[in-house]
Amino acid sequence: MKEYLKYNYFHVGAACFRCTLIATVFCLVSSAYGFKLQDTLTQGSLVVGHIAPGLKLEFMGRKIRVDDNGLYVFGLGRNAPPEITLTTSSTLGDKQKNYIFPVLQRKYKEEQVFGVPQKTVTPPIGALNRIRKEAAEVRLARSKDTKILDFLSGFRMPLEGRITGVYGSRRVYNGSSGNPHYGLDIAAPVGANVYAPAPGIVELVHHDMFYSGGTLIINHGYGVSSTFIHLSEVLLSVGQRVKKGDLIAKVGATGRATGPHLDWRINWFEVRLDPELVLKRLPSADD
Repeated sequence: MKEYLKYNYFHVGAACFRCTLIATVFCLVSSAYGFKLQDTLTQGSLVVGHIAPGLKLEFMGRKIRVDDNGLYVFGLGRNAPPEITLTTSSTLGDKQKNYIFPVLQRKYKEEQVFGVPQKTVTPPIGALNRIRKEAAEVRLARSKDTKILDFLSGFRMPLEGRITGVYGSRRVYNGSSGNPHYGLDIAAPVGANVYAPAPGIVELVHHDMFYSGGTLIINHGYGVSSTFIHLSEVLLSVGQRVKKGDLIAKVGATGRATGPHLDWRINWFEVRLDPELVLKRLPSADD
């Protein structure tokens, strides 16, 4: 059975980038075998909610962790389609029901970035094995599916500074097209303190990755993680537990960078999320 849910849309102009800073976490109304979203989904958002305890959930055919209280989490990436399907079923796999929801499509700007090390734009053949190895390490760190609920305490900025880069923008490095930017760039001097935006467990510490330089990944639970890159110093070790507000690293200009700044990223497993959306709709409960 399919159930189509319709919502009233508001106009999003090409210049209205920040008007999409809505609808990241959604309240859900439980029903016998499913739920209804009470807000608009948008690309780059993190969805946190509850379904009736005892139900199973799939997102676009992907099984989603649901705890004993019906809590679940999933993320919508930069290029999430105009519609998504959520499927609920009983623990026996019967009474399956599909829900189709619209997803707000965003417009992303293009950013010309000049002055990055040319080797990070066209890497030498000798660096390819290193790049593949480091990418595998990052994927492994982000793949951890733990039951910790640290993300529910909300997020705060890891440091204060001028925003110089935003999520989703199409990047052109030294005149060559590159991958989109998936983080929030915050300008700060080398050595500036970086603080944990939410509690969690350290999954990866690397002091000199090819593209990202000094790199730190913290697991907040249920596949939600923060990544901090271009660091000059990482002050933690793998397996260490951190509290919100703990000093974790120092700002740098390592890897593919034109100057000192922090690039903060949030993932749901491999899905890249918009930190500004997460901050907007999952603000720190301590602030």
